Amino acid sequence: MKHWALFLLLANWCYVQETQAEFFTSIGQMTDLIYTEKDLVKSLKEYIKAEETKLTAIKSWAEKLDQLTHTSTSDPEGYLGHPVNAYKLMKRLNTDWLKLESLVLQHTSDGFIANLSIQRQYFPTDEDENGAAKALLRLQDTYRLDSESISKGRLPGVQHAVSLTVEDCFELGRIAYNDGDYYHTVLWMQQTIKQLDEGEDSVITTAEALDYLSYSVYQMGDLSHAVDLTKQLVAVDPTHSRAKSNLRYFENLMNEERQADQSAGESESKERVYERPDSYLHERDAYESLCRGEGIKMTTRRQRRLFCRYHNNNNHPRLIIAPFKEEDEWDSPHIVRYYELLSNAEIERIKELSKPRLARATVRDPKTGVLTVANYRVSKSAWLEDDEDPVVNRVNRRIGDITGLEMETAELLQVANYGVGGQYEPHFDFSRRPFDSNLATEGNRLATFLNYKDEPDAFKELGTGNRLATFLNYMSDVPAGGATVFPDFGAAIYPKKGTAVFWYNLFRSGEGDYRTRHAACPVLVGSKWVSNKWIHERGQEFKRPCGLTEVD
Repeated sequence: MKHWALFLLLANWCYVQETQAEFFTSIGQMTDLIYTEKDLVKSLKEYIKAEETKLTAIKSWAEKLDQLTHTSTSDPEGYLGHPVNAYKLMKRLNTDWLKLESLVLQHTSDGFIANLSIQRQYFPTDEDENGAAKALLRLQDTYRLDSESISKGRLPGVQHAVSLTVEDCFELGRIAYNDGDYYHTVLWMQQTIKQLDEGEDSVITTAEALDYLSYSVYQMGDLSHAVDLTKQLVAVDPTHSRAKSNLRYFENLMNEERQADQSAGESESKERVYERPDSYLHERDAYESLCRGEGIKMTTRRQRRLFCRYHNNNNHPRLIIAPFKEEDEWDSPHIVRYYELLSNAEIERIKELSKPRLARATVRDPKTGVLTVANYRVSKSAWLEDDEDPVVNRVNRRIGDITGLEMETAELLQVANYGVGGQYEPHFDFSRRPFDSNLATEGNRLATFLNYKDEPDAFKELGTGNRLATFLNYMSDVPAGGATVFPDFGAAIYPKKGTAVFWYNLFRSGEGDYRTRHAACPVLVGSKWVSNKWIHERGQEFKRPCGLTEVD
């Protein structure tokens, strides 16, 4: 038995040695967990076959998960593209399988436990489960989804129908509560009670949900409703340890408020409508509206300025015979899309190269200049050297041919895969410089001032100047969400597999174009893969000469 366990450990080592926590930040890496779970189910079924007399509940568990993993492994990225599936996978492997282990440990099951013990070191952590849960809450806010729609799996473009159980809804509410997020606690405890009232079997009781709900409603400032809910809790569970004392406390507070209102001549308040706390960036509303497809400022007049054409970059030798299809996405700042830039084979090769080295994407701290992880950027990324594979070399050369810019001073090709609700909130690609009101134009002055931060030169060590331009390749279609949006001027650009978009981050003077502040919207359904090339100033002196004014 020891030899068998050692063999499994060695067999898995090469494949998973670089695996780490934060699975939820990359759908691509989460697909490995699908096969890990399938292997565990297989091992579990072998155990059941050898121990037919053991608990029938274990066999029922295995059969249910066997059917589930058959569906998930047939299309791992499509399956995990549904955020509910991704969350439930995190929850199963972090919580439910450990419960099963405790059950099995009551019996003799050396083979299964040995396999489970080996695999468990590569399981998701509490951070993964909580991260996936918070991603669902983020999607709920951004796309204005009601709790029932998420619970029933009614999302646009889904391939694998899935629903949340009472336990799942309760856990989402509990995670929000532990994070001090009473708004989402209320939404998910209400959904928990609704599904219990509809007759769904569960180990969770109505009293448990009411306990969290009543206190969260109180924290949201609705004393009247908190009193009513606490009365329901007392009726459901008269022995509840806190319910009666909470009820007295809430009623005393409500009487004090009523007396104060009467003294001020005010009538009793109406039922409160719970709203999301206003603790977000000023531009949050514009950003999320664009993600939903609202507020896009593509007027008829602007549309008339946009054209399609064949692009050969002034008769570049490699583009004369095979020019690229170029389409204007926006007029000012000028953003263009190129079609058929990457083939399916090239995309798969780039994904194959990057997947083993994907690591949590970082951002540069504006105060220290140090790279760090941030909740507003949920993805994993990898960097590919130009000479490590012919495909990478070919793609980089193609970008240089199309843009006419020098690639020697550009950054490595960065590949990114977004996780559950993966996003990158509004940011600049270029490094901001000290604000000089004398240099700013009237159209750019206010934006420059509002967005200015005294941050260190992020690219000083590279010696290649600022990020002049961004070339962004879309390597997957995204059924819902995942758009690239520009809140400043109201543009939304949607991923199309094999296409790429290009824009300049700097004016010809070298000053930053603050209109290019952009964001990657949360992925609602699907797995979003992109790769990008950041092109720097140095080497472009004769390829994009300076203009006479800032905006030339």
